[in-house]
Amino acid sequence: MTSSSIDSLRFTDQQVFKRRCAVAAAYLGTFLATLDISIVNVALPTLQQALHTDIAGLQWVVNAYAICLSAFMLSAGPVADRYGHKRAWICGVVLFTIGSALCAAASSLNPLLAGRALQGLAGALVIPGALPILAHAYPDPKQRAHVIGGWSAFSALALVLGPLLGGVLLHFWTWHSIFLINLPLGVLTVALGLWGITERKHPQEAALDPAGQLLSVLFLGTLTYGLIEAGESSFTAAPAMAALGLALLAAVLFVFTELKVKRPLVPLEMFRQPQLALTNLASFVLGFSYYSSLFFFSIFLQGVQSWSPVEAGWRMMPLFVVTGLTSVLFGKLSARFSLHRLMVTGYALTSLSMAAMALFTTSTPYAVVGALFVLMGLGVGLAVPATGVAVMESAPPARAGMVSAMLNALRQMGMTVGIALLGALMTHRAIQVMASSPELQDVAGAADLANQAITHHVVPESLSALYASSLGSGFQIAMLVAALVCGMATALLMSMKRAA
Repeated sequence: MTSSSIDSLRFTDQQVFKRRCAVAAAYLGTFLATLDISIVNVALPTLQQALHTDIAGLQWVVNAYAICLSAFMLSAGPVADRYGHKRAWICGVVLFTIGSALCAAASSLNPLLAGRALQGLAGALVIPGALPILAHAYPDPKQRAHVIGGWSAFSALALVLGPLLGGVLLHFWTWHSIFLINLPLGVLTVALGLWGITERKHPQEAALDPAGQLLSVLFLGTLTYGLIEAGESSFTAAPAMAALGLALLAAVLFVFTELKVKRPLVPLEMFRQPQLALTNLASFVLGFSYYSSLFFFSIFLQGVQSWSPVEAGWRMMPLFVVTGLTSVLFGKLSARFSLHRLMVTGYALTSLSMAAMALFTTSTPYAVVGALFVLMGLGVGLAVPATGVAVMESAPPARAGMVSAMLNALRQMGMTVGIALLGALMTHRAIQVMASSPELQDVAGAADLANQAITHHVVPESLSALYASSLGSGFQIAMLVAALVCGMATALLMSMKRAA
């Protein structure tokens, strides 16, 4: 073997190693941002005692992250295109690590909220930045499908480990540890990214649209805030109506701006491509149906079937485990079956499992619940990576950052809308069923009693069974609507293939 061939072999080995480092960095970055969502939820009761705050303060611990994540998601694309995908993503991980340090050092609520807001802003750069990194590192469709499947599996793994890891950390250390764990992971992620990720930038294609960026932040931020307020009170509450009205105004102005500006934040003509338009709609539906349903599954297992938080977490495990395993196998499946078939199958299984869950009651055996979690895990394990691959395949390389940001923004928006809308339907139905029950037929103020029980969880012992069955009726409505929406997305995806 000549010296030149040895040098070529070494170069190839180095390139392979760098690509693997880039993949590991993208996986870890997504893992960090996803883990932080689930691990904080476990610590909320502990945080309430430690920081001497009320329920509203706890809600803002969650909402500060969600609002900033949603609001700045669309802006991540042009930032990456203009200044470099690697630079933007690395800055996101560094900011997330700094935000975690601020949270860990907080001794009162306001510094904690500042850290959470910084984490949300950083997450807006990190989460949508992963797909362009993976797509660029693996241009071959089969290899790309494999690594995107692994990326989806890491998201599922974070959802599994969050509650478990959070419980262990809170048991042996203080609440600060749930944020401190991000520091070594953040440093490792940055090191892998600096070495493995190849820099790319497309300043000539990047949006030059400050008005559009400002309006998108205003629209996504006020929409998220308004839906959170509506979910916590009602859609007719003054804060919710004001925020949603402002969001509607910002949306109209945003569309008008995007039609006029030369280099828009979201080129609306791209939606003339049926595949891109439908897969982005499917991403919204996935957020609306599946990601929001995680919130309702917890309510069902704890509020309807009376499992403890730890028991409920373990009973949801089949969903996350099967999702992760299916995502890992997605690359091999995509070599045997078309991407379109895998995507339609994923959405169909998710819709079917939700439709069956609409029959759950207080006495549904866990064997049935667990089996449907497995079925949903199969569906989601196909739907998430298939949607990501389809969107990235339909995007020009110069617009990969913008398209990925749009995909993730729509999914996040769908989850927020789903929790608010399905939550409102569930609450209304549960109150209606409880108030009209024979047990409360002769009770004065039955409607107020039912409202207090369902919305504030103030339930007399004598009405606990009625509360559980009423909440179960609300859960059934939420799952039925989620199944119908997901089913409509499945039908649209099937029609896309016929039209092609």
